Amino acid sequence: MQKPEIFPKKSPEIFAELTLDDMAAVKAFAARFAPLLIVGDIVALDGGLGAGKTALCRAIIQALGYKGDVPSPTFNLVQIYDFSPNNLRGNLRDNPNAPTIWHMDLYRLEHPQEAFELGIEDAFDTAVSLIEWPSKLGPHLPAGFLTLRLEICANNAARKLSLIGDMAWRERLKADFTEDFLS
Repeated sequence: MQKPEIFPKKSPEIFAELTLDDMAAVKAFAARFAPLLIVGDIVALDGGLGAGKTALCRAIIQALGYKGDVPSPTFNLVQIYDFSPNNLRGNLRDNPNAPTIWHMDLYRLEHPQEAFELGIEDAFDTAVSLIEWPSKLGPHLPAGFLTLRLEICANNAARKLSLIGDMAWRERLKADFTEDFLS
């Protein structure tokens, strides 16, 4: 895995890029990124089919301590992971302080309004939202989200990960984008 390339001024939206060589690198990124998530965060996962969006979401959820199965929400559109102490499936979590996670895959939506029929606006205020295919929300994606863009590299195994966000995200994550990031 390469250390991230930082773009301090050259590109105001993309503030870091790194190459994830394999699943171990994806898990290492998730282990550093997941603990930084707080209630109200919206993380948009962008990339083509097979780019690794679901694998990255799974790694983030597991990095927070979830011990159960983390299936793709492709067919039911939303999977909710509750880490709270009163969660009846408490044996599946290892971190009672982690926020509730809404993992959404909006690929099958035909209209943005369909997402709101699922109640996802509640997640925007009360949980961390991991949204695959965020473009399906159109203009309804709330401001202030972070995009994790995944691209398949030429060798078909590695992934290029771009972090794209506003100045608030850039400042918040800046401390973790040092030379020892992912070491």
